[in-house]
Amino acid sequence: MKIEKLPSGSYRIRKMYKGQMYTVTFDAKPTQKEAMLAMAAELEKVQEKHQTMSFQTAGNEYIASKRNVLSPTTIRGYNSAMRTISKEFLKKNIYDITALDIQTEVNCLTKSRSPKTVRNYHGFISAVMGTFRPSLKVCTTLPQKIKNDPYIPTDEEVQRILAHAEGTEYEIPLILACYGLRRSEICALTPEDIDGDVVRICKAKVLDENEEWVTKTTKTTASTREIVVPPEIVGKIRQRGYIYKGHPNCITNYLKKTEDILGIPRFPLHKLRHYFASKMSAMSVPEEDIMRFGGWETDHVMKGVYRHAMGDENRKRQREASEKLRNAIFKNLS
Repeated sequence: MKIEKLPSGSYRIRKMYKGQMYTVTFDAKPTQKEAMLAMAAELEKVQEKHQTMSFQTAGNEYIASKRNVLSPTTIRGYNSAMRTISKEFLKKNIYDITALDIQTEVNCLTKSRSPKTVRNYHGFISAVMGTFRPSLKVCTTLPQKIKNDPYIPTDEEVQRILAHAEGTEYEIPLILACYGLRRSEICALTPEDIDGDVVRICKAKVLDENEEWVTKTTKTTASTREIVVPPEIVGKIRQRGYIYKGHPNCITNYLKKTEDILGIPRFPLHKLRHYFASKMSAMSVPEEDIMRFGGWETDHVMKGVYRHAMGDENRKRQREASEKLRNAIFKNLS
């Protein structure tokens, strides 16, 4: 490919394509490889301009291509995004969409959706664009994340809840939640998953895109795990013959009612996983072990949410740390 130097000192390459001349200029002389890549990128833009596909069509094709490899929950999230994204954006030709169009859509979504939801929807839009428009650079400014200060139930509150649930359908699910299991994992468990005092967690019960409950593999590779539970819990399960047969939402509703009856601040079932991780941390269990027991794939969750100590134990360690710091700062001062 011929590289020409212009009177201005710049360099250019030219190529005839379907009866039209296309030009790419450079501030410095490019190599042949750089020139060829630049012209290829220019012609790719030209080809894209002549194609027509709405974002709605592209989004549906993207979802269809991922249906057999992504979890039902993720597919449900994608379908939710398609229902929420504005009609104007869905109608746009995907090859005409700009980074500014995406930013404008995100701005509109931010008015009625939480930062987390907006980030999820933007992730979907970016994935679709990355599949059909890999050359488009997406650099969206997203709403700031909301920092949550998660409520951690106390030992006394957990004990009162479990005492209230004793002998009910919800006793075993609530106990297993205190051992770090997700609701979806509890509802998918069967006695066949228990060997001695070891519970093997390898599946989850979740809603699919048709709003039907299905049993699938666990959330992540790390979620497939084994945990040890006390013999008395295994005995209760063996005696009953099952873990839980009811609707998953009934566990959540029962916990709410129990909290109201006992005068305990309301917290969702998932907070018992917070309790589990916090209690493990307070007992000086190594972080890698806590992650393995709870089925967390990275330490991001531990750093952001679950690394909390429990009540007086936390204050005791804080006082010890403060005393050490005081000694280090003031040991040479009178």
